[in-house]
Amino acid sequence: MAVVRAEMAGKVLEVCVAEGDAVGEDQDLVIIESMKMQIPVGSPEEGTVKKVFVVPEQFLNEGDPIVELS
Repeated sequence: MAVVRAEMAGKVLEVCVAEGDAVGEDQDLVIIESMKMQIPVGSPEEGTVKKVFVVPEQFLNEGDPIVELS
């Protein structure tokens, strides 16, 4: 089980997965806007999305949880 966390502060532009989705390694989980750039956050491993912690337009701080994988 892994919790994917924000590597930098920014705003969630898009949530690309839902709870229960199967994901592959490097598959986009969310798109974050930071410093006027769109930054995809990829899955570190294959797994199933257990919990999504964010919604579009939400502001994230560095280290905030984004998605939990199982």
